[in-house]
Amino acid sequence: MSAFIDEFPLAPGLRYLNHAAVAPWPKRAVEAVRAFAEDNARSGARDYPGWLKVEKRLRERLQRLLNAPSSADIALVKNTSEALSFVAFGLDWSAGDQVVISDEEFPSNRIVWEALKPRGVEVIQVNLMGADPEAALLAACGPRTRLMSISAVQFASGLRLDLERLGAGCKAQGVLFCVDAIQQLGAQPFDVQASDCAFAMADGHKWMLGPEGLGVFYCRADLRQELALHEYGWHMLEHAGDYDRSDWQPARSARRFECGSPNMLGAMALEASLSLLEEVGMNTVAARVEERMLHLQQGLQGIHGANLHSPLLADRRAGILTFSLDGWDNQALFARLKAEQVICAQRGAGIRFSPHFYTDHAVIDQTLALLGQLAQG
Repeated sequence: MSAFIDEFPLAPGLRYLNHAAVAPWPKRAVEAVRAFAEDNARSGARDYPGWLKVEKRLRERLQRLLNAPSSADIALVKNTSEALSFVAFGLDWSAGDQVVISDEEFPSNRIVWEALKPRGVEVIQVNLMGADPEAALLAACGPRTRLMSISAVQFASGLRLDLERLGAGCKAQGVLFCVDAIQQLGAQPFDVQASDCAFAMADGHKWMLGPEGLGVFYCRADLRQELALHEYGWHMLEHAGDYDRSDWQPARSARRFECGSPNMLGAMALEASLSLLEEVGMNTVAARVEERMLHLQQGLQGIHGANLHSPLLADRRAGILTFSLDGWDNQALFARLKAEQVICAQRGAGIRFSPHFYTDHAVIDQTLALLGQLAQG
């Protein structure tokens, strides 16, 4: 596993605990981008067919990562928000339809549904603080509920939901199930078939260790043609590349959501990053993330005045741990940690740590030691 740690030559003294925001690239992604840039500088697009092979591999890696039935179910999109917008403004809504979300969603998975208010769509926000958040979400679904859209892992609290239970419940009630998977995909196994997802989406720049500007959109095959298209161009056509053809139709595959030229630079980086996750194996990635989360949790529980705001049970825990420290304003604590080269985020009720599978235990020990000192004043 040390070979994989060597993939991340972070600056000396840097303690990186911020993968729920933006992740460092592994060396292989850096090298892939460098090679692509040099190839472009030397020969322009002469080797474009080779680039398309990388893009094809990327789709196949994403298919496996999501356990999608086919790579035809995978669209390469700019980001999670774009994919959510494809769903929100693609479905044929009727006045009175309802969308169920939680009251902890990142703005991307709230605003897009609230933007449907002019069409008469009502957004129901469900509190997740009870003992059984899945039951609360499903109980909020009534005869007018068209869709439930939920984050697999809540960005501030780190609460992980039982997607299979939610998917089965939605299916039983005839409700479409949409999952914002950005805080799970790349950190833990994710399965669109087991959870009966209608739609799932995620950016590549967090747990997938890729660049900003490239994400994935899964759309179940039987629903692709139900989403009205609002973006058109050469790339989303069934016969893309046949430029002299006068008749046209959208691609039967999820490429129908990709209107124009692809982000080939991003594809080079993300394909390389996903190759690393595949080599390690998602079960191993998840186990190592869990080890680091437990290490952080137990360490913080041993610091007087530390308050944990994330779930403590393993089946509710993901890669996010949020805490606060008595005697410290969250903003001031965040600034102090940043000054000490602890890279994290201020979210929700406190400071959010998010280690990945390769995070050295020494990084966690050093951070806990620093917090212990700060707690003593």
